Amino acid sequence: MSTIDLKKLSFAGFLVSIGIVFGDIGTSPLYTYTAIIGEQKITELIALGGVSAIFWTLFFQTTVKYVFITLRADNKGEGGIFSLYTLIRKYRRWLLFPAIAGGSFLLADSIITPPISVSSAIEGLKPSVPDLPVIPIVISILILLFTIQRKGTSFIGKLFGPVMLIWFTMIGVLGVGELLGNFSVFKALNPYYAYKLLSEHPGGFWLLGGVFLCTTGAEALYSDLGHCGRKNIQISWLYVKICLILCYFGQAAWLLHHQGENLTNVSPFFGLVPHWFLYPAIIIAAMATIIASQALISGSFTLVAEAIRLNLWPKLRVVFPSDVKGQLYIPSINWFLMLGCIAVVLYFRESKNMEAAFGLSVTLTMLMTTILLSFYLYTKKVNKLSIFALLLIFLSIEGAFLVANLKKFMHGGWVTLLLGLLIFSIMYIWYRAGEIRKKLQNFVPLEPYIPVLKELSIDEQVPKYATNLVYLTSSGNSSQIEERSIYSILYKQPKRADIYWFVHIDVVDEPYKMSYKTEIIAPDDIVWVTFKLGFRIAPRINLLFRKVVEEMVKNKEVNINSRYCSLGKHNLTGDFRFVVMQRFLSFENELSLTDNFILKAYFMLKKISLPDEKEYGLDYSNVTVEKSPLILSSPKNINLVRE
Repeated sequence: MSTIDLKKLSFAGFLVSIGIVFGDIGTSPLYTYTAIIGEQKITELIALGGVSAIFWTLFFQTTVKYVFITLRADNKGEGGIFSLYTLIRKYRRWLLFPAIAGGSFLLADSIITPPISVSSAIEGLKPSVPDLPVIPIVISILILLFTIQRKGTSFIGKLFGPVMLIWFTMIGVLGVGELLGNFSVFKALNPYYAYKLLSEHPGGFWLLGGVFLCTTGAEALYSDLGHCGRKNIQISWLYVKICLILCYFGQAAWLLHHQGENLTNVSPFFGLVPHWFLYPAIIIAAMATIIASQALISGSFTLVAEAIRLNLWPKLRVVFPSDVKGQLYIPSINWFLMLGCIAVVLYFRESKNMEAAFGLSVTLTMLMTTILLSFYLYTKKVNKLSIFALLLIFLSIEGAFLVANLKKFMHGGWVTLLLGLLIFSIMYIWYRAGEIRKKLQNFVPLEPYIPVLKELSIDEQVPKYATNLVYLTSSGNSSQIEERSIYSILYKQPKRADIYWFVHIDVVDEPYKMSYKTEIIAPDDIVWVTFKLGFRIAPRINLLFRKVVEEMVKNKEVNINSRYCSLGKHNLTGDFRFVVMQRFLSFENELSLTDNFILKAYFMLKKISLPDEKEYGLDYSNVTVEKSPLILSSPKNINLVRE
């Protein structure tokens, strides 16, 4: 089934939305109420005030902000914070900072979500099996989950929808079972109960840190827009939200029956489950948490791939495990996330301890999305008063959640916050170094060199370097070329070729755009090719360039047959050689403290970055890598005296 089909309003789209979009937010009933209660004794105020706060958080944050407003900010059908950024980045440069901050903290949260979700499900067995080795079981599940990533999710993905449909139906039915005869709990729909919890309960405001966990999957919901389409997500949310509300209100009703008790070792969610159904419920919960984790991991791959294409992250190896559009696998990120998840399990040991680290980073991501979304609405000429009102409402809500979550900082919140700051630093350093390098690019007009290149092409006194010589260029204008490329051809070692090709890759804001244009600058001597690739398209230049050449040969625009007499008479194709230019930091630099730090950090990161020839999928046997110095400012006042 294709992605396009799934974007149409259909039962298949509804089922897939249930499966991959709502996994994170759908498993939150496992731990949200536990986080609100903490080690306190149960009171009517906690039960009713907690569920009231949950209901209105889901209404404002998930339904209003994301399902009805943010999903409309789609980039050719694609969503996510980087897709939103590409829609508005041409208007203001400073928008980069909330974009990379949001992306960084969302990626950091991917390390805490799988452990807390899986641990919460497995811990449901502890009341029945007190000696259950939860940690080894959770780690085993996580290792298995990350190991199968290389296979892709096209097959497993077919199971997502039905399993999650069973999960949501189950939690809804469990909630109804507890609510029968106790529908008075629905009086908590009155927001007064939420206000009462925050204002009258001792430390009530800080309980917002636990309440926030009910909506942590909302950002992932927006990121999955491209998989299912807005209509399918909005329709399926109606069913998902009904099931979630029934489950949360069922937990509130269950808590009312246990007032005065301390439920430190008992989960309100599993309190809804009849004893005879406990094991099936735990199996279904475990499968749901695995699916939720899987969707989040896949989202992390997409997020990093977008960052790489937007020049915000070191180049990494990207694998395409299937032909499904948008599905990819990044090995280094996969193993990094796996090690991070295992470390979280070993450090926190129980899901209730992980709650302290959970939510803080997502709150920051949501704040960044609010800023970007407000600016997007501004560019769409939405009424300024309406934008201001929305901005005020969501900044107030998310600001309150942020402050409440900061209480968790010393109890584990620092983990994801520190990780988010580290990821932010990597993104900023990579971007800033790229900007510095762009400033140092010296371009020269190509026209004066055209006669020279044509003469070199037929100068038999110079050994032929290649039949077709291909240079990757950062110049987006065919009338100019990097000075270092001309230096490489004419001065470093004269490189005679029958045809000189200059290839430019333009990363555009349309996510899946794939187009090219050619310009024959000198017939049979110089050809310019420009690829326009979306920020979600991998630059497999070897493959794409071959297709371009084949089409040009078919249209008789170029002749790539060997010009050696012995080979040409047999119509044998000439060879192609790519030249990749790399920069290194020259010792001949007098840098400011900031630039010195940025560039040294950049070149350290470059050691783990994929070389250009690998990123572009070039045939190694036909690639020449040339290095040139990166000089920002040459030393001045050199006191060298001639004797």
